[in-house]
Amino acid sequence: MSVTRTAEVEAQEEEFLGLNELMCFDLYSAQRAVMCAYRPLLDKLGLTYPQYLVLVALCEDGPSLVKSLCARLHLDYGTLTPLLKRLEANGLVVRRRRADDERLVEVSLTEEGLALRRQADDIVPRLEAAMGLTEEELAQTRTLLRRLTGNLIARADESG
Repeated sequence: MSVTRTAEVEAQEEEFLGLNELMCFDLYSAQRAVMCAYRPLLDKLGLTYPQYLVLVALCEDGPSLVKSLCARLHLDYGTLTPLLKRLEANGLVVRRRRADDERLVEVSLTEEGLALRRQADDIVPRLEAAMGLTEEELAQTRTLLRRLTGNLIARADESG
């Protein structure tokens, strides 16, 4: 009886994909490794990774509506609003209601926020070097990840 049961268990196990066969696990592992590499560099600046992304986006785009930041950073209001409050409390951003439409909140960098963003300029080159990929491999990886993200977002939009 145990021989039959073992054969059944083995047959069932063959039906399931292992961790090494799951793209989602590879993405998860890579994301965790990248966050672990970022953390000590951002800790020195007193920033979390999402806060850093807000500073980068505001530096790149200039003053932005909260709604636009949510879309740009793939964050919801419930995540972004407390993050912006912390950045504002630290003097790095200013939030203001638009005079032409008070329902809209615009966020901009302060001088301190811009200065901190400049201090973070060496983070990306240091991390890219730590990744050990060539410039071409980095570009290919970005292209594939952006396509993957776009495809999944489009599919989610279609289905709901």
